[in-house]
Amino acid sequence: MKISLMICTLGLGLGLVAASAEEPTTTKTEAAKPQPAKPETKSDNKTVNTNEVAVLKTSEGEMVLEFWPDVAPGHVDNFKKLAQKGFYDGTCFHRVIKGFMIQGGDPLTKDEANQSRWGTGDPGYKIKAEFSDKAHVRGVLSMARSQDPNSAGSQFFICHGDPRFLDKQYTAFGKLIKGDDVLEKIATTPVAPGDRPLKRVTLESVKIVPRDSIK
Repeated sequence: MKISLMICTLGLGLGLVAASAEEPTTTKTEAAKPQPAKPETKSDNKTVNTNEVAVLKTSEGEMVLEFWPDVAPGHVDNFKKLAQKGFYDGTCFHRVIKGFMIQGGDPLTKDEANQSRWGTGDPGYKIKAEFSDKAHVRGVLSMARSQDPNSAGSQFFICHGDPRFLDKQYTAFGKLIKGDDVLEKIATTPVAPGDRPLKRVTLESVKIVPRDSIK
């Protein structure tokens, strides 16, 4: 089953894909439609450390992300758990759209031989959406998903522009607090058709560390 997200902005068809069976097919006339479902916005019995941040070491430099457990505890907990077991290490940013976002988190991108399947990987499960009033502006960390609101898994994106049309339709769960120059470098890298960087942008590691350890 094909599950892809279609977005239209400024006349350009864009897509964010999470765990799809195929690459997305977009046209200039396709637009995201508000989802009727209102999934749960908080997880029960979750304790999330609010004094931790994520350090993303990439081939273009380091970025540091803070988390928003007050609005998306399930997504914060999921990202941290995946990072702590090395799930993201060795993946890459497989989709880059200047002025919109950089997308990564697909485990299939660890293997160049799987290029035809990049954008379809996940951790083997889905998590419930936690939509909020947080605005999608430059630097915001959010989750990619399919047309099903509750279909996020491991793929995430960091906003390069201010795609406010994503507000309340995607789960924003953190924001860049260091490394905006790295975001800019990745977001402006030359890309091939399909928004894939011509040069591999590797996510070498994601470490969860105390906030006060960041200088």
